[in-house]
Amino acid sequence: MSLRGEDLQEVARETADGLPGTSSGYPFTKHLRVWKVAGKVFLIVTEDDLDLEIITLKAEPDDGDALRREHASIRRGHYLDKEHWISVGAGEGVSRSLVEDLVDESYRLAARGAPAKDRPE
Repeated sequence: MSLRGEDLQEVARETADGLPGTSSGYPFTKHLRVWKVAGKVFLIVTEDDLDLEIITLKAEPDDGDALRREHASIRRGHYLDKEHWISVGAGEGVSRSLVEDLVDESYRLAARGAPAKDRPE
């Protein structure tokens, strides 16, 4: 079942909060809640904008390309590097399990990019 925008964001928040060694806050603006692992951003949730109920996550470039081909509501990252980030909005095929998988993968990519001493165990 496809998620609505606010549900997509809630699933992303719950998933990120359940991962070890994460923190969240508003380092950019009061409308962008950001999750980090070992100081590296892995999830941005756009808040307070009903026209832009999206999440933005890290993705391998080839995976991001494939996801954009499969889902009309997945686009290049709205805020960050367009090659390594994707933005996901509500749309056909955007399910709870897809969002959970995307958050998990983004977390893994961010943690892998951090110094070994800073990574969660």
